[in-house]
Order: sequence, then structure tokens, then C-alpha cells
Amino acid sequence: MGIRTGAQFLDKINAMRPHIVIDGEVVSENVAEHPAFRDVARTYAKLFDMQHDPRYQDQLTFTSPTTGDLVNASFLVPRSVEDLKRRRVAIQAWADETNGFLGRSGDYMSSSLTALGAAQTWFAKADPKFGERIANYYEYARENDLLATHTLIPPQVNRSLTGSQQGGGQLAARIVEERPDGIVVRGARMLATVAPIADELLVFPSTVLRGTPEDAPYSYAFAIQNDAPGLRYLCRGSLHNGGSTFDEPLAARYEEMDAVVVFDDVFVPNDRVFMLGHPELCNAFYAETGAGALMTHQVVTRTVAKTEFFLGLASEIGAAIGIEGFQHIQEDLAELIVDLEIGRALLRAAEADGAINDWGVYLPRWETLNAARNWYPKVSQRFPQIIRKFSASGLMALPGEADIASDARDDIEQYLQGATVNGTDRVQLFKLAFDASISGFSSRQALYEYFFFGDPVRMAGALVNGYDRDPARERIRKLLNEGRANLPHDTCSERVATLAL
Repeated sequence: MGIRTGAQFLDKINAMRPHIVIDGEVVSENVAEHPAFRDVARTYAKLFDMQHDPRYQDQLTFTSPTTGDLVNASFLVPRSVEDLKRRRVAIQAWADETNGFLGRSGDYMSSSLTALGAAQTWFAKADPKFGERIANYYEYARENDLLATHTLIPPQVNRSLTGSQQGGGQLAARIVEERPDGIVVRGARMLATVAPIADELLVFPSTVLRGTPEDAPYSYAFAIQNDAPGLRYLCRGSLHNGGSTFDEPLAARYEEMDAVVVFDDVFVPNDRVFMLGHPELCNAFYAETGAGALMTHQVVTRTVAKTEFFLGLASEIGAAIGIEGFQHIQEDLAELIVDLEIGRALLRAAEADGAINDWGVYLPRWETLNAARNWYPKVSQRFPQIIRKFSASGLMALPGEADIASDARDDIEQYLQGATVNGTDRVQLFKLAFDASISGFSSRQALYEYFFFGDPVRMAGALVNGYDRDPARERIRKLLNEGRANLPHDTCSERVATLAL
């Protein structure tokens, strides 16, 4: 089959029969037509259509090694730095098109599957059959152009306990039965972004398991179709209020839904089970297979596009209302420029300093990507603050698209014009600023980016504990040793050491 069109994607989603609860309503058919999902589904459809557009096809696709069909370039296994750059160029096309606001575009999870499929022999540490299954599933996803999402963590009940201890072990999704033909899963997980319009749900290891026998039922990796019997989604309310792309320019396009996933004795057939038990392997799932590196490479590419969006928006606001000449405004613009260039530099450095892993995959340098994923969630919190500062009370005095089409048009043109734009254009620009900085949509985006990879404090600890600081420390010890070279032999430190003995 190969690459799908947007119409094929929408038809597939509408033909599925999931169980989705939103605002007290159960949605189980024609999901892509529901008001809460319709607009973002069409944004995703546009991305699928880009694969068929002659302007983007070479950038977004490559020839399948098994069928000869064109498939999405995010499924390309990078064997060299050139391959890795080619993947990035494809990812960047979608990120630029969506201004970095889609956290679960298809190239995110396909990056994970690409690394996992190439690391087939790693799974043999548990059982060779797991490696065969993940390789087959990767090919299935590639050849059918699947949009997959995933679900991460146990429900938030008592954060002082591990996931396997929540509610006496009865809340987190777990294996309750192993059958000759598959497994049965019961419990819940969060947070499945874009789940209502996805083809598949990937349920991979997330939180660190302790490796005790009690953790075995919570140690797994599997995939399931989005409308599997017993699978339910509990959605939050939509952050798109039904406005047009004029009034809600970001929410109307990019409002990805988040959902809690409930597994009510969901059966998963063997061919979709990629790991069972082995908590120690589940803990190493992303690091040792390279999945974490390729996923983070996609994320950094996306966040560079998002940073560029905020720089562009801030610059347009500055020019529109004549504030670019003020030094405090230039300081903030400089901050955005620096952040953009740091993001670009980290991305390029990770590619240039990458290496071939044990499975023959050229991976970007993890230490550099790890720095980027610790840095961006914090600096990105400044972006909406800068937009609010530039826009000030202008965000609170915004008529809508309907007003522009009414008798109020003359007043809007007269009193809401800017230094370089007319009243209508200024209102439209500030509607975009509102949606990027002060709306419910923007608040969710800030929270999403801040916790994208987990608790920033824990991430910082993992960065410190996993980083090789010995070369830096050795430089300090060398400098100190050189400083001692001319000291008398009987130094104070030596006398203290002698007395200690």
C-alpha cells in the first residue's frame, strides 16, 4: 500500500469503532466528523496529502525495500549521517507545516518503531520471538502508513508509590492473564495524545520498574488497534471552542486531544506482544535499542520549528505596533534568536557527532540530545510570556471575525489599526498572539512541553548521573596537581593526612 492520502486516512478513522468518552458522550463511529476531533483530523489528513504533493514527495518519502512502494521517510533506518539528515529534513517538513504544535505527528512513534525494528536481536535477550514480532510490526506500520500514538504512565493516585503499587496494584495497566494465543490487560494508563484519531496504540515501558517479582505484570511492550474490544478512552474537554481559523487560529488546527486509556480485559494477540516480563529489559527499552535517540531527534526538530514560529510572531507584533525600536523589546527578540540558534546547533551537533550502534543504526549523539531535551522545556516557558509582554492589553480588546463582517468594520479599521497594518490585519495577528500565549490551548501547550519527557527535576538527575564528567574532573585535578609541584614536601595537607593515620 505505502503512503496514504488524507482521504484514505479519514475514511479509515471513520470506519473504526472505538469507545471514546468526551463531555458525557460516547463516540464510537465517524470519529473524524465529531466537532472535538474534526479539525485536527483534517490537519493530519493534510500531512498525509503532503506525501503525494510533488513539492514534498522526494523530501517526505523513500522506496520501500520490500514492496517498492513509496513509504514515509520517518521509517527510514539511518545507516549513515546522510540518512539521519534525510530523516530530519522529512520531519522538518511536517514540523514547519504545523509550526511545531503537533506533539504526536506520525513521525514521532514511527521513529521509535524504526529503531526497535532494527534492534531485533536486542529482543532476543528475552526471547527471539519478540524480535521477530517487532520487526514484522515495524514493517506493517511502514507499509500501511500507520498513525500510532502511545500511552505512558499509571494514573495519578498516590505519587509516593510506584505505578505497580497504585491502588494496591489494581489501577495501573497490567497483565492479568497469559494465554497460548496472547495476553489479557486490565487497568489504566495516561496520557494518550491524539488517540481518538490514531490507527494504533503502542503501550511501551515508561516509568522505571524496580525489577522485583511484583513488577512482572507491569513489564511489557505491545501494540493494539485503536478500536480493540474492551479499550476505552476518557478524554478531557476540547480546547477548541468552535471558532474559525481566524478567531482560534491554533486551536482550530492543532488541538490534539489527550486521553486516559482504560483496558477492560483487552486481549492482545501474540504477534503484537514485543516484551513480556523482564523489568530490567523494559527499563533499558529506549536507551539500548536507540528508540529514545530517534524519538528525541524528531522532538528537537519539531521544537526548533516551534521556536521559529514564536520568533516570527514576536517580530510581526513588534513591527505591527511599532515597538521594535525599544531596547527591552530587542532584548526579548534577541533571547528568541539565541534560543532558535541553540536548538539548531544542538540538532546539527547531535547528527554530526553520531555513531553506529550495535544494530548498525546511525544514531545522533545522545548526550547532545539529552541536553536539548533538558533545556527546551524550561526555555520554552518564556515564549508565551514574551508574546504577552509585546501584546499587553491588546490581547484583551479583540473583536472577532463576525464583527469585522458587521457594521463595526469601520470602527475596527479606524481604531484598531497598527503602525504598519490595517485594523483587520491587526486583529487577526493579535488573535494568533492570544491563541499562542493566553488561551486554554496555549496553556496546555506550555504544560505539555514542560513535562514532555517527564518531571524536569528527575530528568536533570538522570542527565547528571548518566553524563561522563570524568574528563572535566580530570582537568581540574591536573590543574591542582600542577599547582602543588613547587610546594615544600612537608605540606599542610600531608601533615593532616599523617595525623589522620
